Amino acid sequence: MTLRFPPTSRALMTLLAAAIGIASGLLASRISMPLPWMLGPMLGCCLAAIMGAPVFGPNSLRPAVIPVIGVMLGSGFHPGLLGHASEWTGTLLLLPAFLVTATATGFAFYRYVGGYKPVDAFFCAAPGGLNEMIILGTAAGGDETRIALAHALRVFLVVSAVVFSFALGLNIRSAGGPGAWIGLSDLTLFDYAVLTASGLAGVVLGRRLRLPAPQLFGPMVLSAAAHMTEVITVPPPTIFVVASQITIGTILGCRFVGLDARRMRRDMALGFGATLVLLCVTLLFAALLGPLTGTPLSQGVLAFSPGGLTEMSLLALTMGQDVAYVSTMHVARIVLVILGMSLVFRWIGHRLVATETRSTER
Repeated sequence: MTLRFPPTSRALMTLLAAAIGIASGLLASRISMPLPWMLGPMLGCCLAAIMGAPVFGPNSLRPAVIPVIGVMLGSGFHPGLLGHASEWTGTLLLLPAFLVTATATGFAFYRYVGGYKPVDAFFCAAPGGLNEMIILGTAAGGDETRIALAHALRVFLVVSAVVFSFALGLNIRSAGGPGAWIGLSDLTLFDYAVLTASGLAGVVLGRRLRLPAPQLFGPMVLSAAAHMTEVITVPPPTIFVVASQITIGTILGCRFVGLDARRMRRDMALGFGATLVLLCVTLLFAALLGPLTGTPLSQGVLAFSPGGLTEMSLLALTMGQDVAYVSTMHVARIVLVILGMSLVFRWIGHRLVATETRSTER
């Protein structure tokens, strides 16, 4: 159903989008949706856009909030990761094979079943974080809304499937409980200085070194270095991270303005199918960990299920699994995907595009 609204100025459209994004984020958090501050605003603004509401995303804020996400990701690193690396060698060695297999099968599904362009199929299939894949995919010339929808569905369906299958198949249930909130007063002036420097200098460094998605990867590298060396031990205040996620989710949701509803339904159906394929690959590799490393199936599934670092870590905590192990695997996954997938696409992307061009000409 499309509603009719009177003409509205750009500023009012942005304010309306922000209000919808904040309200949707609060609702999503209230009902414990995975990635609530990102998916809530995205879904809320997407629904508003499809209904014809006069919304416009705060696009000018995007360059300011992406480095915050990078700094937050870097805070997931700590010296303890190195101490446990020898115990988790088998999983770490199997992780690249999992990522390659998951991406290849997902790419084949989106490309040959869905008929997506190579760049869209590749970045929809790569099992990285929602923010990271959108940023990298858009930078490579992909369809931002299509990539956003694919990964939003993946995160939501993977987390939901893990909770459901653990309860029914393994009799492991979540005990609930919120994640830790980092308040503004929990950081010292020095902490703020280091985190700010990581964000600002990271963007400059990323551009100078021509890193993939420099606004994201540069701050992430410097933040990770600061946390690994214990120059700083706290992440950014939660309110900044939440505000950044709401901003990005609102921008992404507003991208659906004018989108053909039939195309969206088709993309959602394809995203559902691709997620089922991904879950099958996840279960296969998690099962391999048992005989190879002695890792319990429950921990293997949590380690390989690409449902988001925060979400899978919280699930590990509430289900009594090894949080350090699960978190380490997801940090490693994000690093490998952010760095590796972008470089791989640079290597094979022109070949895929050339193949598509020849097919179109015929």
